[in-house]
Amino acid sequence: MRVRKLTIAAMALAAGLSLTACQNDDDGTDRSAAPPAASTASSSTGGSDSTGSDQQGGTDSEGKTPNGTGGTGGTGGTGGTGGTGGTDEDGKAAKCRTDELEITATDATIGGDDRGTTAVDLKNGGGRDCSLAGYAGVDVKTNSGTLSAERTGESAPSVVLADGDTVTFGITYPINDSGGSGVRVTGLVVTPPDETKSVTLDWPGGATLPVTDGSGTPVRVGPLGSAGQGG
Repeated sequence: MRVRKLTIAAMALAAGLSLTACQNDDDGTDRSAAPPAASTASSSTGGSDSTGSDQQGGTDSEGKTPNGTGGTGGTGGTGGTGGTGGTDEDGKAAKCRTDELEITATDATIGGDDRGTTAVDLKNGGGRDCSLAGYAGVDVKTNSGTLSAERTGESAPSVVLADGDTVTFGITYPINDSGGSGVRVTGLVVTPPDETKSVTLDWPGGATLPVTDGSGTPVRVGPLGSAGQGG
């Protein structure tokens, strides 16, 4: 009997331990496991939080730094340097354009000469230095048609005009002393050297030209700087 009682007691003790173990499992906690590590925010250098703000030195979507001040904008690129308006690619003064020149014509005939002279002034009004070289184109308009002036053949220098400077060339023509009506002059057309745009001026010289025999033009043009004497 004693042996049986001990056996029953041992079984009861084992049952009690088993019940205790089951109760420990039922509370859902593994007491032997380590507590979970605390959750950490993304804080690496240069990273962004949920608002888009960089944690260090960054800016949020509104362009503000984390301390609430506006971020520094990027520096704009340096614009290219514009070319010098008064020089060409070789560093020389660019040629004068017709629209930059104030062109006028005056009678420059000297008493006693057998030829009349018209002086044409080209004044630089373009606000920059510009250059001219050679001969201007000259056409004399008459009631019988247009006469193109013939060049005198003199050396044609290159000149640089500062803003406001003037260069003059001369046009010569025969004086009509024949007693006849001659050819009536109605206008003067001047085209600056190396240009295609012309200006039309009133003719300041003698009202008529003598009728020619058709052997050549009676009008001649001098080079730039001929000071009103075309030949």
